[in-house]
Formats: sequence, structure tokens, C-alpha cells
Amino acid sequence: MRLLELLKDIPYTVIKGDVSCEIAALTYDSRKATEGCAFVCLSGAVQDGHDFIPEAVRRGAAAVIVEKNAALKKNIAPAGTTHLREVASDREPAAEGERDAEPKAAVTVIQVENTRRALALMSAAWFGHPAGKLITVGVTGTKGKTTTTYMIKSILEKAGVRVGLIGTIEVLLAGKSIPSVNTTPESYDLQAYFARMAKAGIQVVVMEVSSQGLMLCRVGGFTFDYGIFTNLEPDHIGDHEHKDFEDYKRCKSLLFRQCRVGILNSDSPYFGEMIKNAVCKVETFGYGEEAGLRASAATLLRLPGMVGVRFHVSGPVDMDVTVNVPGKFSVYNALAALALCLHFKVREKDIKEALLGVRVKGRIELAEVPGEYTLMIDYAHNALALRSLLFTLREYRPSRLVCMFGCGGDRDRNRRFEMGEAAARLSDLVVVTSDNPRFEEPERIMEDIVAGVEKADGAYVVIKDRREAIAYCIGHAQPGDIIVLAGKGHEEYQEICGVKYPMDERKLIGELLAAEAG
Repeated sequence: MRLLELLKDIPYTVIKGDVSCEIAALTYDSRKATEGCAFVCLSGAVQDGHDFIPEAVRRGAAAVIVEKNAALKKNIAPAGTTHLREVASDREPAAEGERDAEPKAAVTVIQVENTRRALALMSAAWFGHPAGKLITVGVTGTKGKTTTTYMIKSILEKAGVRVGLIGTIEVLLAGKSIPSVNTTPESYDLQAYFARMAKAGIQVVVMEVSSQGLMLCRVGGFTFDYGIFTNLEPDHIGDHEHKDFEDYKRCKSLLFRQCRVGILNSDSPYFGEMIKNAVCKVETFGYGEEAGLRASAATLLRLPGMVGVRFHVSGPVDMDVTVNVPGKFSVYNALAALALCLHFKVREKDIKEALLGVRVKGRIELAEVPGEYTLMIDYAHNALALRSLLFTLREYRPSRLVCMFGCGGDRDRNRRFEMGEAAARLSDLVVVTSDNPRFEEPERIMEDIVAGVEKADGAYVVIKDRREAIAYCIGHAQPGDIIVLAGKGHEEYQEICGVKYPMDERKLIGELLAAEAG
């Protein structure tokens, strides 16, 4: 494909070279640069792609796409010269004799206003605009994105629709599960997934759209058919994320300038801000009378092997629904999924069966246990998520609420104090253990957690080995208990000193229960 075709929808300036040159590949990672590729320089929070121009050219890049004048002066020789400066980096160093190497004369340099947006548009063109061959559904919000996407997938598949999923846990593509790196992949990777899904005959792709994904143009280059908003709370504010809550809100609202139909929670206090500059048709769900799809009569349910909620739905449909996921917030997730799936003329029977049977790995995931207690796994790994989870479970009036968790190493220490205090205030017993200590000593991390627990004067035990901590929870379970293993969720490893050791809590539970029975 010619560079000119990749740049078709992008304003640009030719710094040097020829836009009619043929491009053999497209990349934003200089380590993946190959002969004849176009290398797009992305400015990141930690590293700047402009610093790796020399590496990309050494590897054979035919064109580089830039946005910074300073980077041009530093890394690209003026037209008519043949000198490239070596740039220090933690990537593969230049081989002996390659420093100050002479690049190919035909290297083309293109300057654009925003290389992230350029990458999105170029990637869509490179893969033949695959989003146009799919029905695309984007879900955004502080909480509920993952569960809502799985609910949608469950309902549509029950109705015979072929569905792909892209989110925090995994990418699901034609029966294959690919572990996720980011909630919303970089635009090139996203378009590659779209292309694979279209080729595999998938009809609908439902994906989580993070505020970062919107801010960094990862979902640029196409228009969503449907955009969904679940809720909004202060989160992801700080270094390398959003400067403040206003910026966070603004980025979330961008989805509704990039979709055809917006389906939003009208009970949210931020509903008005989400649709302020929307260009889509707006539909609503919630408990309020003004909502297009309304929930009422929500009742918490706790049965053997089930912690869920039942409620009535009115509006375009009139029916009772039971969801096997605890908490009244699950009503909002189910309403969002239902509102979307009504566009596909799904039968009420299929909706009810799908919502009753939906399971999300590591999200309030129930484990089968022989005793009269409830054991679940959840990904809650910060104070906000843990507090919300425990408050929800407290509503089910357990005999005891037991919370086992640890905190990751090489992360903000305040998180440990906050999580310890939250767990102690809302649980009857806190089991402090290890999570992903990374390069920190687990004992130090647990000491910080305990400091938070003791601030709330809560009952606790400390068990460093996570397997032993789970064994303690199971061995000391009492009838009517709800026990939550928090922090790891869908993860299947424990990271210690840079090594990820296999650790799947589902397998650990199975092994411990088998040993107990045998």
C-alpha cells in the first residue's frame, strides 16, 4: 500500500521524501520495525517514540510519522545530509559500526498534528476499515464495563449472534482467548483484532472503552454503532492518567461524539455532562421515571450457590429478570445490556436465561463449595473497588463477611493503608496475605496493610503464603459466611522479583477442597 493511501484522511506536511512510496508494514514500536515499514512515533508518559527514530531507520523503515519539531532536529538530519545521531535508550543498542549510520536516502518524513490520531486512521486504512464490516459496541464508565460486556455477549450468543469481545480480562475471538494488556488496545492492535474478527465471521464486537483509550485516540478511525455509559466516579486521576476529575469526565463523554446510538444511565448525576456535546441518538435506562428502560422492585437473592438480584423491567419490554451477580449495581449493568440487545430483537426467554447464567472470570465469581457458606473471587485491588464490593456483600446480611486480600508491590503505599482500613470497617474478619509483591518484600507490604486495619480496630490474621491464606478461609468457614478472595481476580500468576509464577485461585480452591474431602 502506498503511504499516500494511508494518509488519505489526515492533514500532513512532507518534511522530506515522497508520499507515493510503497509501505510494507505499519508499526508504532521501533523494535518491530521492518524493511519498508512506516514507523509512527507516539509520545508516551514514560517513553517518547520520537527518540527511537534512529532504531526504526536502522531496521529499514521507509517512512516515519512525527509530530514534534524538536524531535525532528534531534533525530533526523536535514534534507541533503546523511547523518543520524544515536539516541540512548533501554532498547536494543546499535551494533558496532552502526552508530552515526547512513540511512537510506529514500526515508520519508511526515509531520502531523497528532501521531496517535494518525496511527488510528492509518491502522484503519491498513486493515481495510474492518469496523465497517462489524456492528461495534463500546461500553464506558468507572465501574461495570467488564460485567456489562459479558452480559451483552451472553444474551446475543443465546440469540444465535456471533460475538467478539475486547476488554480488561481478555480478547475473545472465534473461540480463542487472548490475554489483554490494556483495557482498550492501542489503535493498531484494535484494528488488527477487528480484521481477524471480520474474517472469522463475527457479527458483533463488544468492547470496553477506557477513558485512557478515548484520550489517547485508541478508538479513532471509526464510529461505534452503539455507545454505552454505565456510571462515573472519581478514578484514574494522577500522574500518567488524568490531571483532574474534569478531564476524566470530558474523556468519558468523547464516546458519545463517536457513536450512532448512545445508551446511557440517566440516574447518574453526570448524565447531562455525558450528552452535552453528544452527536448521537440518545437512549436511557435507570430507575427514574424519565428513563426509557426502567427497573423497579429490586430484591436481593441469596440461595445455595447463588448471590444475585431480581427486578422488574418496564418500558419497551415488561418482564421480571434475575441476575446471578450480587448488588443493586448489577441491575444497572443488566439494564444496559438489555437496552442494547433490544436493538437485535432478542426474545425475552433468551434474555432471562442469559442473564441468569452469565459468569465473569474474576468479577464476583462464585466458587462451588460443599459447605453452607459462599466463597467468591473478585479483582477489587484498590480501596474504591474493595469498599464498593464489601458494602454490596454486607447488604446480604451474612453471618460473617470475611475478606482476604493483599496489595501489589512497587505501587503507591497509600493504597495499602486505604484498603486495610476499608476492609476492617466493612468485614468481620480480614485475612492479610500476599498479592504480587514484585520487587518488594511481602512482609513490608503486609505491615502497611495491617496499619490500615488497626486504624479501624478490625479483627485480622496475617498469613504470608496466599495458598495457606485461602486454606485458612475455607478451613474456618462457618454456615452463613460470605468469603471474598480479593485482588487477583482473573489473574493466573503471582509476580515475585520479576518472575510470574503460576497461581490460579480457582485451581487452588479446587485442590484444597479435594484434599479436604479426601
